[in-house]
Amino acid sequence: MSPSTATIIHTAFADSANLRHVLTTDTGKPEDLEALLARFLTAIIALAGAQAGAVRVVTDDGQSMRLVAQQGLPDNVVEMERLVDRQCGMCGTAASTDVLVWVDDLAGCAKHVSSVYFGAQCKSMLAISLPHNQQILGVYNLFFDNNSRIEPSVQTLLRLVGQLLGLSLHNARIERERLRLTVMKERQEMVNEVHDALAQTLAYARMRLPLLSDAIQAHDESKALKYFSDLKTAITEVHDNLREVMTYFRTRMDPLGLMHALTSIADSFFSRNAIALEIRNTVPHLNLNDEQEVQVFYIIQEALANIAKHSMARHAVVRISQTPQHLEFVIEDDGLGMDEPNVSTIVTSARPLVPSTHFGLDIMQSRARRLGGQLEVGSKDGVGTRVRLRIPLDKDTGIEAS
Repeated sequence: MSPSTATIIHTAFADSANLRHVLTTDTGKPEDLEALLARFLTAIIALAGAQAGAVRVVTDDGQSMRLVAQQGLPDNVVEMERLVDRQCGMCGTAASTDVLVWVDDLAGCAKHVSSVYFGAQCKSMLAISLPHNQQILGVYNLFFDNNSRIEPSVQTLLRLVGQLLGLSLHNARIERERLRLTVMKERQEMVNEVHDALAQTLAYARMRLPLLSDAIQAHDESKALKYFSDLKTAITEVHDNLREVMTYFRTRMDPLGLMHALTSIADSFFSRNAIALEIRNTVPHLNLNDEQEVQVFYIIQEALANIAKHSMARHAVVRISQTPQHLEFVIEDDGLGMDEPNVSTIVTSARPLVPSTHFGLDIMQSRARRLGGQLEVGSKDGVGTRVRLRIPLDKDTGIEAS
């Protein structure tokens, strides 16, 4: 194998690895994917000695193939082949069975365009499956200006590249499904939070309305003022509670995980709040599943929101550590502290020992219960506030020691 061929192969597989990363992360933009696939095709075209290439992916309904990237195709061909039937020609064969197919007669392809398909210089085409397990997820095509065959060793490499790209597409579908389920769970959680936060108070306000109406009609000023005051208090509580709920869902959980999400918050915390935020993590692997990371993230986010709104602090820190029994998250600040320095609320998997009148703390307590953990809120050595979340390391929570 010549040095130039080895370099091309290395580039192709490196771009395939980069492609897998883009396909399986939420941050990959369509233009990024298109550019990376174009680079991928450039390397493969050079390896095979082709003049052009294309990547087609089977649509979700399984009926068609969508052109997701191309290199070197004329504009009219690109326009006419953005979406083709899955059973179309030899590409349809490659989309149904894991094969590498040569096409010497392009008459069937030419029916998609009004002019000669790919110009007179296109004599043959290679269709290569993109398989994963027993499923074909798409094909990629290479176009040649002659009828010569490439070496068997290169054909084997092209099949391997097809398998790698098929694996990447499979992972992308899994990631999309995971994100879809996460969004559905978050929406349901939002519905539950809104219901728990507002339904009871609104029902109370609705009951007071006819009483207020009766008092007004009876010209009973004292009762009318009382019911009006009750309604005003209820509406204020609904407004405050709604703002608290919105705080939790304003920031989406970062798809790259809890630590990446916390780092992102820390990067912008000072510019937003004039409070320096430090993240100190001594645990190599948190071993939290997706649901646990979401709950921990929202507890920390609420604690940081309270620091930003009330503490008048200059510095805050999130410390993550582990003991033989617990995974521990501590959020501290050097601000004014709590109005009642001795207030301490502990949440167990059963119920809070001291009921809270603060709605944000109520939600934090609820999230701690879902984790089977403990939440402690109090003053930090007489200065500032400390929020400590402890999650047990046992089979009940599914969290293992690092």
